[in-house]
Amino acid sequence: MAADLEILRYPIGKFQSPSTVTDTDIEKWISGIEQLPGELIKVWELLKPEQKEMSYRQEGWTARQLIHHLPDSHMNAYIRFKLALTEDVPVIKPYEEAKWAELPDTLICPPEVSLHLLTALHLRWTVLLRQLKTEDWNRRYFHPESKKEFDLKTVLALYNWHGEHHLGHLKLILVKSK
Repeated sequence: MAADLEILRYPIGKFQSPSTVTDTDIEKWISGIEQLPGELIKVWELLKPEQKEMSYRQEGWTARQLIHHLPDSHMNAYIRFKLALTEDVPVIKPYEEAKWAELPDTLICPPEVSLHLLTALHLRWTVLLRQLKTEDWNRRYFHPESKKEFDLKTVLALYNWHGEHHLGHLKLILVKSK
């Protein structure tokens, strides 16, 4: 039973921080960031209306909340990238993502708005990412909750995983009621 819950929570597995990163890895992760909005739109359009209000697991977020969560999270990541590129090891601002998922814009606003927002955001983010120099990937920010510094290449890997992780949740909802 615990193994089943783990699969529902982490349909693609837990994030594994890379020990080494190649240029090929970076390009693969940038491409993943670039393609995520289109993949989400495809799955969202396949969901039946009742599935859009379903969760992938008990006490998990609904498909609607997942769609709104992704631009919230990735906007924060984009800003963190820009801070790390323009400041020396800035301290980033954490946020209460579970509380954000309960705010009125998440509960009322059509998810298609967030899909458009994510599409535009990922376009801007991808343009930025593709212009970074090799040394830029070693720039870092400090996360006060974990009390750790994160370099941008690891953060890129994390957010590529994050998008695929929640895409996996949406796919679970898609097959859940078939």
